Amino acid sequence: MNDESCSAPQRFAALVLAADRTNKDPITQHTGAACKAFAPVDGIPMVIRVLDTLAACDLVTTIILCGPPDSLHSHCPELKQRVASGQVIWIPNLDSPSRSAESGLSQIPSDTPVLLTTADHALLTPDMVQSFLRDSLATQCDATVGLVRQQDITAAFPVSKRTVIRLRDGGFCGCNLFTFNPQGRALIRFWRQAEDLRKRPWRLIAEVLGFKMVLAYFFGFLTLQQGLQAVSEKSGVKIQGIMLDDPRAGIDVDKIEDLVLAESILKKKPYSFPSDTQSIE
Repeated sequence: MNDESCSAPQRFAALVLAADRTNKDPITQHTGAACKAFAPVDGIPMVIRVLDTLAACDLVTTIILCGPPDSLHSHCPELKQRVASGQVIWIPNLDSPSRSAESGLSQIPSDTPVLLTTADHALLTPDMVQSFLRDSLATQCDATVGLVRQQDITAAFPVSKRTVIRLRDGGFCGCNLFTFNPQGRALIRFWRQAEDLRKRPWRLIAEVLGFKMVLAYFFGFLTLQQGLQAVSEKSGVKIQGIMLDDPRAGIDVDKIEDLVLAESILKKKPYSFPSDTQSIE
């Protein structure tokens, strides 16, 4: 093996979760799309935006899409063509994100690192992904999670409503970006325990991490590093948070307001809707 091959960075298989969890999704109802992933953002289906971004990343090789159901693919000719050509490997979704993720991982060789993201990440860019993957590779951890500081999102998009986890060292928003090396895949099983508590972090901390941690969180003593360390110890997977500088990384399209904001950002036009960031305390 020559020096060039020894120094070449690892490449990731990307797994994109793209299943609707309810037939009353507000984005689907608002846009009339066949499913949320097909909802257009500035004229392009969200899932196609994400797939285009991943295809433009030289640290990403295989792309696996979990959902939407095969019966809906005719509503998105761009996706149907990519699946037919082999550009994207499609697999059916299961009944929860964690089970879908497990199914997707089973399609990927065990020695291949995995990037996990979602089809509603309409503002995801190749630069965001490349930066996140490079920083993840540099950590020597089993798994990483992408984060944006709430203050950065507020500064850039002051009227945006985001879910914020407030800790002693600041408020943090998730980016729907994760990596797993072979050892890190065990975190998916741990994720299944916490799946229904994602929007209620105090219950997540109490039920998954224990009473001591919920007290630390409640009284404002818990830091990000302490929280990640506790999850690492509980799951047996060494986890590290990766801070992204681009505040757009913290914006996915869950609500109509998110859709308005995403289109405003892409069109570089002003936007306006009610304020009051949703904080979780």
